[in-house]
Amino acid sequence: QVQLVESGGGLVQPGGSLRLSCAASGIIFSLYTMGWYRQAPGKQRELVTVITSGRSTNYADSMKDRFTISRDDAKRTVYLQMNSLKPEDTAVYYCNAHRETWSATSPNDYWGQGTQVTVSS
Repeated sequence: QVQLVESGGGLVQPGGSLRLSCAASGIIFSLYTMGWYRQAPGKQRELVTVITSGRSTNYADSMKDRFTISRDDAKRTVYLQMNSLKPEDTAVYYCNAHRETWSATSPNDYWGQGTQVTVSS
């Protein structure tokens, strides 16, 4: 059974920091690009950042200089360090695992349940 479990969300003041974690099980972690997406109320889910198995990264422009993604393959965990948080960062943050080699017989994407991040004074 594949599971992606996010943790670390919560309430933080503007300018503050949070570190999210996503623990994966049931997949060969090293075969997957890991990513973070977010969805604010009334809005579509959007990409925050991804990190490949080779540790290449991409960031959405609004988060590029404030957020950092990292992965620990030994722990099968991906992290999102969020600094200088703004109220507009308020959203449910979702962990994603994307298989780098497409499979015709198995799912190529898995999603976590999400963790709420609220930035407010």
